Amino acid sequence: MSTDIVWHDHKITRAERAHTKSQRPCLLWFTGLSGSGKSTVANALDVALHQRGYHTFLLDGDNVRHGLNRDLGFSDADRVENIRRIGETSKLFTDAGLIVLSAFISPFAADRRMVRNLFPSGEFIEVFMNTPLATCEERDPKGLYQKAREGKIKDFTGIDSPYETPARPEVSLDTSTLSIDDCVETLIGYLLSRNMILNRTDAPQGRPGS
Repeated sequence: MSTDIVWHDHKITRAERAHTKSQRPCLLWFTGLSGSGKSTVANALDVALHQRGYHTFLLDGDNVRHGLNRDLGFSDADRVENIRRIGETSKLFTDAGLIVLSAFISPFAADRRMVRNLFPSGEFIEVFMNTPLATCEERDPKGLYQKAREGKIKDFTGIDSPYETPARPEVSLDTSTLSIDDCVETLIGYLLSRNMILNRTDAPQGRPGS
């Protein structure tokens, strides 16, 4: 990084931006095997929070590779860079006071830890989609497991590339036993219990400290 680059502090803080939205900024990081329900649950939670009047933004692995990360492949180095960029992008959105939902396989613990370390304590919420491989492979929504088994895709997570299970995720969900609605309610309950969102009747008025 050039020594000529100086951090510019904004006059409106992230806390002030979040306060007007009756929420605290945070990142819900959905991790798990392909087909475990990451994008499905993240999308459903995004809708539920939006309907309740909260301000969110959803980042999805495939969508991001159509634009921001279109220059990256699937080598180990590119996968690390993919997660690094998403972490930094998520941090910018939380600086705007938003609740960010990111759905990425992110199989390596070191990469997830790298993103966690970008955030203040309590603002990185690891959501482990703890759905068994057998269920994910049975669903195979993109036909990727079949291609991996046939050798048409190499280094596919869960088949010939490892997935490092989170040791202490904030939330663990198994979509082989839980419905999408159950998962959403569990996550909303967690956000309420941590005061990341407020019941609308409890929403504060004015600026923090006013």
